[in-house]
Parts: sequence; C-alpha cells; structure tokens
Amino acid sequence: MSCVRLAGLILAAAACTRGPAQPTAVDTRNDSCANCRMAVSDARFAAQLAAPGEEPKFFDYLRKQPHLPRGSVAFLADHRTGEWVRASHAVLTRIESLETPMASHLIAHASLASRDADSASAGGSPMSREEMFGLAGPPDGKP
Repeated sequence: MSCVRLAGLILAAAACTRGPAQPTAVDTRNDSCANCRMAVSDARFAAQLAAPGEEPKFFDYLRKQPHLPRGSVAFLADHRTGEWVRASHAVLTRIESLETPMASHLIAHASLASRDADSASAGGSPMSREEMFGLAGPPDGKP
C-alpha cells in the first residue's frame, strides 16, 4: 500500500509543478477581454497573458501591462493561421483600413512569410514591439 501512496504523492507533486507559461485556446463564445470585459469575438485578433500557475488573461488588443505575475508571457494570435506566437517574436502590422476590435488596426503574424501570405496585411506598415509594449518590450517570461 505504501508504494501506491508514494506513486500518488509523486503524481500530485508533478501536477503542481510550474513550468514555463504556455498559451491556451481562446473560447470566442465565453472568454472576455480582461480589460474591458467585451467578448473576445474573433480569435484572429486575440492576445493573452500567460503566467505559471495562473489562469490566462485574454484581450482583444494587448498593451503594456503593469504588475504582471513573475514569468508572464504575452502571446498574440497569428492573424492568418490562428496559432499563438510569443509577442516577443511576432511580426506586427498596422493597417489603418482594417476594422479590428478596439480599433487598434493591428494584426500579428508568426513570421514575415505568414504576414506576406495574409491578404489582410496588404498596404499595412510595420510596427515595432517597442511601439506596442514600450521600451522593455512584451513580457517574455523573464523576471
């Protein structure tokens, strides 16, 4: 019986360990923006903050966030594929003619190739991560 208890304790400890922050799928029917509480209605424009041991916070448009939990990572949805990409690696484009949630006119892509394959990015202008998040850049899991 002690082997079963020991195995149970090991499994419980493993479940409680904190690994690096990972993105979570957005549920456009139930998830809302952590800032304004509007529904995150289009996953192609979604953003999230993830931190070890914390529930993810979803946003329609992610700006610089004060007082983040240790290890927080900002993720943006690739507008073309819907896949999550770390904001610190994302290619950002401002398209003034594109209607976006909260009128940000911003879309993100995982790479230049993804941006170039997305017809929605035509006519857009590049935006730096520093313009969006400030000089420190987006949270990327660093203390």
